[in-house]
Amino acid sequence: MDWPDRLQEENGRDMTTKIGTTFQSSTRMRRLFFAALFNQVRILWPIFSGVLIVMLGAGAVVGWIEGWGVGESLYFTFVTGLTIGYGDLAPKSTIARILIVPIGLCGIILTGLVAAISVQALDAAGRARTEQDDLTDT
Repeated sequence: MDWPDRLQEENGRDMTTKIGTTFQSSTRMRRLFFAALFNQVRILWPIFSGVLIVMLGAGAVVGWIEGWGVGESLYFTFVTGLTIGYGDLAPKSTIARILIVPIGLCGIILTGLVAAISVQALDAAGRARTEQDDLTDT
């Protein structure tokens, strides 16, 4: 069998069928992942909202102490919380510097929660896909 014939058939299946099946499989996996992701977010929403409230509250107080606008305060809060720290905005007062600590800690917690939820959703989607594949094979 020469090269074009091998492309047309693989294990008795047409390659277009295999590509279509792969596309359907990836679409199904994506849907399972997002369903599991939204389920995890729904479960952990109280924790997410608490962490965000602490971050935004501390950021608003820091912004008020330093005389920044709302946009600058939000920007500073998330740049600090995500541990990026560009350094373009830096609080000068001691109280504002103390309030940076909970912003940073909450940012680390928020990042960890997002990573954990994503991994959990991917695992749940993989298990659901395996269960569906097992049901269709029998």
